[in-house]
Amino acid sequence: MIAIVTDTETDTGTDTGQAAVRDAGDDTGGWPPADSAPVAPPAATAVTAASELPEKRYLNRELSWLDFNSRVLALAADTSLPLLERAKFLAIFASNLDEFYMVRVAGLKRRDEMGLSVRSADGLSPREQLRRIGERTQQIASRHAHVFLDSVRPALAEEGIHVVTWADLGQAERKRLSTYFHEQVFPVLTPLAVDPAHPFPFVSGLSLNLAITVRQPEDGTQHFARIKVPDNVDRFVQLGVSEEMQTDDEEAAPIVRFLPMEELIAAFLPVLFPGLEIVEHHAFRITRNADFEVEEDRDEDLLKALERELARRRFGSPVRLEVADDMTENMLELLLRELDVDPGDVIQLPGLLDLSSLWQIYGVDRPALKDPAFVPATPAAFGERETPKSIFATLRDGDVLVHHPYDSFSTTVQRFIEQAAADPNVLAIKQTLYRTSGDSPIINALIDAAEAGKQVVALVEIKARFDEQANIKWARQLEQAGVHVVYGLVGLKTHCKTCLVVRREGSAIRRYCHIGTGNYNPKTARLYEDVGILTAAPDLGADLTDLFNSLTGYSRKVTYRNLLVAPHSVRKGIIERIDREVAAARGGADARIRLKANALVDEQVIDALYRASQAGVRVEVVVRGICALRPGAQGYSENIAVRSILGRFLEHSRIFHFRAIDEFWIGSADMMHRNLDRRVEVLAQVKDPRLTAQLDGVFESALDPATRCWELQPDGQWAASPKEGETVRDHQVSMMELHRHP
Repeated sequence: MIAIVTDTETDTGTDTGQAAVRDAGDDTGGWPPADSAPVAPPAATAVTAASELPEKRYLNRELSWLDFNSRVLALAADTSLPLLERAKFLAIFASNLDEFYMVRVAGLKRRDEMGLSVRSADGLSPREQLRRIGERTQQIASRHAHVFLDSVRPALAEEGIHVVTWADLGQAERKRLSTYFHEQVFPVLTPLAVDPAHPFPFVSGLSLNLAITVRQPEDGTQHFARIKVPDNVDRFVQLGVSEEMQTDDEEAAPIVRFLPMEELIAAFLPVLFPGLEIVEHHAFRITRNADFEVEEDRDEDLLKALERELARRRFGSPVRLEVADDMTENMLELLLRELDVDPGDVIQLPGLLDLSSLWQIYGVDRPALKDPAFVPATPAAFGERETPKSIFATLRDGDVLVHHPYDSFSTTVQRFIEQAAADPNVLAIKQTLYRTSGDSPIINALIDAAEAGKQVVALVEIKARFDEQANIKWARQLEQAGVHVVYGLVGLKTHCKTCLVVRREGSAIRRYCHIGTGNYNPKTARLYEDVGILTAAPDLGADLTDLFNSLTGYSRKVTYRNLLVAPHSVRKGIIERIDREVAAARGGADARIRLKANALVDEQVIDALYRASQAGVRVEVVVRGICALRPGAQGYSENIAVRSILGRFLEHSRIFHFRAIDEFWIGSADMMHRNLDRRVEVLAQVKDPRLTAQLDGVFESALDPATRCWELQPDGQWAASPKEGETVRDHQVSMMELHRHP
């Protein structure tokens, strides 16, 4: 569940931290842009019309996202989870909220400032949404701070992991830290004064700062100053074990102690302001608008345009000010005035600011305080790790469904691409890349293939939010190796997860494919739950050939044999299948729709599901994050149930099942405006009964009444399920057991 954030897919010091933010980026950004109107839901068609749907049938997507992050926080508060995992969830919550403000709140503020009266699907104006977001954020952010202060921090101390203050330290330790401060920290600090000769300094987004008031002893004149806590050093200074804490117990866990960097800097403010009296100092943190648009139709060079916009991102307007709750009123008023922040955008918090830094604490080597290690399996079709079978020979015998992280990414999808790169009979490799990891074996394999003379095409989405700089780097590296790099289609992000390998076999040409729900990222593949199909089916090979011709050339093909491709046919195709399920139900068939996704927001799809419910079709939704559908409401959604599963892994797959018409689909598209209208997304039909049985098993486990989850109520509240005292099972643990090596 590591990236309950974010494809959430920004680097917080670890790859897991990076993933946490990026998945939230996928959830919080998107269409429609802040200065455009949302797509209005259409009236029910004549084929599917039931009774009139009520006006108040949607939940607010922004408040639904905050509810999602509250469920992340509930995991941090869950004392049954391993302690360091709880600290991890505190870090994920903080990173998620940062990105939510940088993107979604920034967009709403831009609409409000421009005077746009566009209302959300649930009828709220941008200003009304901002007010409710601010109130809700203050509530959950305060709870977040108290979970750390009152629960996680004391529990860590009991396990020998101490987060200490300067006041906790003895004289000997303070002396050692004085040496460290003067040698390692003092040289990189820059105190910035504010007076007629020194304007208020620019404060970069997400930086941690100290706001300081100093007094001249001669006349009592007071001045404001700001110090930025350096972000190129660890947030926590790791200390040695003091003499009084040492023990002779060889079996005792080692004691680890951390001092927040801002505590160290605050202790030495007299060194930074010699001859002045320190009146007060308080921590604060600003969040800035990080959303931007590239004028693709105007800019001749997309890479240069994007790099220019990335340079501007750090100067975005402020959207949130976090301050310590002991900050004085005068200090706060000064910050509001100088930073041009609305009082409604202030979040006051007890204790430490920016708990995303808890990733550093999570990195402590204490396996007993973390989830047990899990080794992914290799599907039997591919042989054992020690004696692997050829991917190509395996796929000639039949399709293979892979389910990550339970099935190993490295011995399936990664090996598929690596074998293709090394195989002399492979003529071409074509692949989409939305996000990948540092030192990616996928990138290396594509470079090897190009250097071996193969035709290699990589469609690199350089507009993937918060991964733009990394993707520009990969694009240039691939180009230098001879790979044909394409940046996608103007006005669209290419989000689909597809790979096509063309291989000569005797006198024939055979095509091998991978179509999945997750990125080609071997690190997040150990943390994100995703599914994918590896196949040599000629019809899917032909479909992917047509798709890549559309992505790299001027083809305008919009219909495919076994694919639904956004922005042309995913919404239309899903609604058509919902309607067919309705028609089957009216004909007496046992109709049932099961949908698993990250988000369900699109009003047209939601209305189609409402009409299905009215027709008696049972609809079961497993959604990780945002859900604007209101289930269980009298008259239009009695037959709809919505649940959310959060846990060790991030539930990321998108799977659709229409029982009466007997169709399973998997792919990259969530039911959101931006996915269906502004991205290239691919859904593929899975037909092999062996594979559909596996997908059915995923649904059966996720929807088991005993599965630990949250259930969405008609009033928009989420309730933990099962109730206390009832039998409980863990969906992800069950999946791990199912895939465990014998």
